[in-house]
Amino acid sequence: MTLTGWFIFFLIVQLVHFLGTWRLYEAAGYKRWEAAVPVYNAIVLMKIINRPTWWTILLFIPIVNLIMFPVVWVETLRSFGKNSTTDTLLGIFTLGLYIYYVNYTQPLNHVTDRSLTPKTKAGDTISSLLFAIIVATLVHTYIMQPYTIPTSSLEKSLLVGDFLFVSKFHYGARTPMTTVAAPMVHDTVPVINTKSYSKWPQLPYFRLPGAEDIERNDIVVFNWPVDTVYKFFDRSGRRADKPVDKKSNYVKRCVGIPGDSLSIRDGYVYINNQELVLADRARPQYSYIVTTAPGTGFDPRYVVQELGVTDGVIPVSENTYVFRALTEESAARLKNNPVVKSMERNVARQAEPGIFPQNGSNWNLDNMGPIYIPQAGKTVKLDAKSLPFYRRIISEYEGNDLKANGDDIRINGQVATSYTFRQNYYWMMGDNRHNSEDSRYWGFVPEDHIVGKPVFIWMSLDPNAGGFDKIRWERLFTTVHGDGQPVSYFKFFLILLGAYFVFDYFRKKKSAKE
Repeated sequence: MTLTGWFIFFLIVQLVHFLGTWRLYEAAGYKRWEAAVPVYNAIVLMKIINRPTWWTILLFIPIVNLIMFPVVWVETLRSFGKNSTTDTLLGIFTLGLYIYYVNYTQPLNHVTDRSLTPKTKAGDTISSLLFAIIVATLVHTYIMQPYTIPTSSLEKSLLVGDFLFVSKFHYGARTPMTTVAAPMVHDTVPVINTKSYSKWPQLPYFRLPGAEDIERNDIVVFNWPVDTVYKFFDRSGRRADKPVDKKSNYVKRCVGIPGDSLSIRDGYVYINNQELVLADRARPQYSYIVTTAPGTGFDPRYVVQELGVTDGVIPVSENTYVFRALTEESAARLKNNPVVKSMERNVARQAEPGIFPQNGSNWNLDNMGPIYIPQAGKTVKLDAKSLPFYRRIISEYEGNDLKANGDDIRINGQVATSYTFRQNYYWMMGDNRHNSEDSRYWGFVPEDHIVGKPVFIWMSLDPNAGGFDKIRWERLFTTVHGDGQPVSYFKFFLILLGAYFVFDYFRKKKSAKE
């Protein structure tokens, strides 16, 4: 929906509110016109129902307002003596339209001093639960979101089974674009496994100011730009046309920022012709072909046990193996093994048709580029050669009507020889270079797809272990970014938790004596 469409929709909502409540406002001692003034009418309504003025803000926060509207409907009815269970259910299930019936057909006596304390235990529980959901939704949307690592594309830095807190405020919290959705879930409601949102209506993209910009080597959570899968691990053929903020969440390392010229040579990333210096904690992994001496009885399980490789080994022949994911340190250790006859990094040489931008070039996942990473406000030349790089940006991410026949390119019906980008774009890659579905296959990540920055690992479970060994104790309460090896702050958490319980015990004991 466009801004004009939203403005018209907003005015319609205000008209509906006025027609259904103006007599209520008058009965409460206010003027009829006060029910018609946008925003101000909500402030006055909070006074009528004897609720704090700041509740007005919650009515304009997407998702949170879906919880607040039924609360306000019920509170309005109760402020005019409609306290029965039937009144409450009618107010909710008619989407507030029951208030019209009360407004025009019932005697209106405003209860100015009604008690705001729930009269039953069930009512108190529901009130507390609604408040908790609202607070949790605000935190989840604008401050911090939990996230689980599902794949090994960032192996060594982030492991399968890591549970993260993803900061929304580092890069600026993105306000929800999908306005009708279940709170605190992504695209599917758990247990009942049904879609958690409605595609209509959609708000325009808006992001609050952030504490920092995305930098090279940052690990970033974002919505997968080309996502049409029905569910994250369901690639059976079912397709879903998802809004931007309901596309599957991915986590990768940002290796190219807006304005960069990026190339990949033999698997190494180059930015503006300089090899990218990776972050201190980054552990890029590559595929290696290893040949062992005949008759040595080499056991490939050594890789898992000694080198910590989780992606396994593929036997090619009796004495040749492909090691799918070795860091350079692990590769050096394996090379020093006396049974290893030869070892070389497995670098792709043949053209791969699935590599971005899928234009029939001779590029592959280890050798591609140079590629210009679009920057907001910058202009590029458009022709048959350059268009494949920016086709999706122009038509999908920035919403233009694009038609092309060779060098005859038309955008929104006008001949175009250049294009100016409206937003920034990023290039994301996994550290597990030969086992990562990333920008090398589907291209740029738009700024409006950025979710946040992983900052903290609060739990880590090894899917291949059991019992107490299933918990990776050394990873609990560790930071994601930073220099040097990650340090667990779990013991400090336990100390603080113990100190709190001791303090609370003596506080209660002292209060009991007084």
